[in-house]
Amino acid sequence: MVERLVERIRNHDQRAMSELYQRYVGALTSVCYRYVPSESDAKDVLQNSFVKIFTALPTFDYRDEPSFKNWMVKVVVNESLHFLRGHKRIRLTDLHEADKLLADEGEQPDMEKISAEELHRLIRELPDGYRTVVNLYVFEGYSHEQIAALLGIKEATSSSQFYYAKRLLAKKIRNLKR
Repeated sequence: MVERLVERIRNHDQRAMSELYQRYVGALTSVCYRYVPSESDAKDVLQNSFVKIFTALPTFDYRDEPSFKNWMVKVVVNESLHFLRGHKRIRLTDLHEADKLLADEGEQPDMEKISAEELHRLIRELPDGYRTVVNLYVFEGYSHEQIAALLGIKEATSSSQFYYAKRLLAKKIRNLKR
């Protein structure tokens, strides 16, 4: 089905473009919101992502639907990072700020009592640097070395942002239960 859509798009079928958009817009919107929490900015990033997808589609080497979807996700992630860098929105949290954010640590939270939706909401509330590193590491499967290269930071900075993000998330989850 998807392979046929791709072929139709390569033959300049506008309806196929619309069908592909409708098929994937929900999933790709979710990816976009993980990085760009502002609705209007996320819509812009998503639109730019689809333009890049449709522009690159003629040369894309289609193998199967999962690899195609992964490719589209990478386009959205890269476009989101491009947006954040361009708007100077990837601000990494320094250690002094992290200590203030985490001042009242307690026991580890019970993760089984929080929904996936609630966890995603809490991740969206993280400071930009934390949120970006968590998304790249957890959801996209990048290593800290790869994240460092993508963001132009040191590998240790990526690791520390992730470490402090996990601690801040744990604090936020504990606060939910109070």
